Amino acid sequence: MALFETGEYLRRIASTKQRMEAQGIEVLIVSDPANMNYLTGYDGWSFYVPQVVVVSLDAGEPVWIGRGMDANGARHTTFLSEESIVGYPDRYVHSPAQHPMDFVADVLRGRGWDTKAVGVEMDAYYFSARAFAALRKNLPKATIKDANLLVSWVRIVKAPQEIEYMRQAGKIVERVMNTALDAVAPGVRECDAVAEVYRTQIRGTEACGGDYPAIVPMMPAGEKTSTPHLTWTDEPYGTEIAVNLELAGCRHRYHSPLARTVYLGSRPPRKLTETAEIVVEGLHAALDAVRPGVRCEEVELAWRRVISRAGLEKESRIGYSMGLNYPPDWGEHTASLRPGDTTVLEPNMTFHMILGMWMEDWGFECSESFRVTETGHETFADVPRKLFVKS
Repeated sequence: MALFETGEYLRRIASTKQRMEAQGIEVLIVSDPANMNYLTGYDGWSFYVPQVVVVSLDAGEPVWIGRGMDANGARHTTFLSEESIVGYPDRYVHSPAQHPMDFVADVLRGRGWDTKAVGVEMDAYYFSARAFAALRKNLPKATIKDANLLVSWVRIVKAPQEIEYMRQAGKIVERVMNTALDAVAPGVRECDAVAEVYRTQIRGTEACGGDYPAIVPMMPAGEKTSTPHLTWTDEPYGTEIAVNLELAGCRHRYHSPLARTVYLGSRPPRKLTETAEIVVEGLHAALDAVRPGVRCEEVELAWRRVISRAGLEKESRIGYSMGLNYPPDWGEHTASLRPGDTTVLEPNMTFHMILGMWMEDWGFECSESFRVTETGHETFADVPRKLFVKS
């Protein structure tokens, strides 16, 4: 059973079709798992093989095309009718002689869509070069266009129920972060601390269970805090070191990421404590700048004005639109909080604002996930914004 009312999916599809028409696209082949979920409700760990949702301007509902053994998954999780669920034979899976996009092209041909302007998500993680080549070979009469992020831009403003799932994810991540802060200690193996984090992510709260986040726990320690995207080892934590914690709660594929830093010891370096203070001040300033009508770049500027007083610079963006997603990323790849992004904030846009300062051999992280409200912002989690010290 799909998570949302059929009317909500039809609204999303209508918005997608409006964008298709504006871009001169008659048939859209969606291969991003999050976009497939958004348009139909489909939810399964089947994206390791090609699967698509096809939206056509002349069809009332999309067509799900995937591996035959996953067709029942589409029946269980989508609002689609039986005629719109099409499974391909297993001989197409991991075959050097044929590709599932050969089958997809046959479906389009059978529905008279093979001579139309066909959009594909050229930069989607699970749309491979071979998939594109197979489509182009099998649809010689079609005009193939790049429709990358077309659906993602439809997703950027969330419906009320989507916001509620993100609030629930925020309550989960509160527990997750507190679990991490308790578990990380000198002598504890990094992997054992992460195991407790995973347990809490899935258990969720008394009100709702958790889902697997799109990104694994990122918990680098010591000098590894100088970089953001390391995970964990089986080494025990030492003393007088920092540990960065970038974690998330997830509810029905909707995320609430959160980052904090903990120092194990009694003597955090002055450079760390001073950086933590100015980063948190900058976070407050950036959040205070959030309101409808403000451009993304203006939010980043509020942050940059604060940290510049301390002689600090941050080359990378400070945030991005996020929400519904699958591995390997919870970001939507649309709006970013950075110079030059003129996207205008609207109510119910949702972002992960991550203020990470990664230096030569140390670092500090603090982040918040928030939605834009009618007058400002709402954060999804409530965890103190500071450098945590465990002596």
